[in-house]
Amino acid sequence: MKILDNVFSFEVENSLSGVKWVQSGTGWLVVGESKTIKSRFRSKSEHSLDTKGRLNLPSRFRDVLAQYGSNMLILVPWKQHLRVYPLSEWEIMEDRLIDQIKEQPDLRGFIRMLLSGATDCKTDKQGRLLLPVSLRTEIKMGKDVILTGMRDWIEIWDTDIWMSEMKSTRETFDTLDEGLAKLGIL
Repeated sequence: MKILDNVFSFEVENSLSGVKWVQSGTGWLVVGESKTIKSRFRSKSEHSLDTKGRLNLPSRFRDVLAQYGSNMLILVPWKQHLRVYPLSEWEIMEDRLIDQIKEQPDLRGFIRMLLSGATDCKTDKQGRLLLPVSLRTEIKMGKDVILTGMRDWIEIWDTDIWMSEMKSTRETFDTLDEGLAKLGIL
């Protein structure tokens, strides 16, 4: 938090766009550019956890993480999968969630669950990520997993749950036409 012209302001840096924003009493203002993350998490890959519960991150995901300048990640249980955020992206998410408690008090339980379930994690020298037993158990994750890049984060799914989710999505794909049309995709 800073004080600009005797007004409290909050500075937020979006690592993907490279734009730095400041919120003050008059709203959000662009104040400059920061380090730009050129790559994003994309694509899907199949993996098996080793006996210790470690996951080899694909090199394309390690390359994106290198742009953040840190191997510190946050693992969060999310419905039936884990989300993996670079620390700086998670901190932006945390701030958004805490701000929403005031505006949407009915989200308090969800936010509490999410923040209390967040686990710090680092990749090792071989680019492996240790998935804690407690998180794997919570979402019923077996040895075989699917990783999906979701731009700002990575999702880790149990393979069987992923297959079921994809089957369900394919079966309801036609119901998405109106929403996709609004986005200009159809």
